[in-house]
This record gives sequence, structure tokens and C-alpha cells, in this order.
Amino acid sequence: MKEGIHPKYYDVEARCACGATWKTRSTKKELHLEICNNCHPFFTGRQKLIDTEGRVERFTRKYGAQTVAARKAKEKESRGQGVRAAKNAEA
Repeated sequence: MKEGIHPKYYDVEARCACGATWKTRSTKKELHLEICNNCHPFFTGRQKLIDTEGRVERFTRKYGAQTVAARKAKEKESRGQGVRAAKNAEA
């Protein structure tokens, strides 16, 4: 490694606003965090999805609970109807 171009690396104790602390390494001498995995709503299971103006409901109505298998089956069905229509037209 080239001398004099890399920052100093310190062993620090990170502190969250909720009171949780842990040891890590950083280029800063102190780490003070506002939120961590102990208090973040996503990790604690307290997260709530906010549906503003019914966007989720509109999306569900428009696209439904589509899956790849359902789309393939629908596509296969539509191809089959096209073949049947062509055979009926020939007869």
C-alpha cells in the first residue's frame, strides 16, 4: 500500500439514540447514530404500510395477484384459441 494516502482506521464503539452500542471500525473516532437495527421499525416488525389515496388497492385491482405461472397459462390459453379459430375457419 502506498504510504500517506490512506485515512487512519480506529476501533470505535458505535452508539445509537436508542441506547444500543457495539464495537466496529471506522475512519471517524466516534460514531453516533439516530437509528439502528434494534430500533428501526422494519427490523422490529412495527412497520406499517401507509396507503395514501388507495394506491395499493388500485394496483391490486388493475393487476391482481399476477404470477408468472398465471401469465404463462393465460398466454398458452390465448394461443390455443387462435389455433382453434383458424381450424374452424378452414372447415
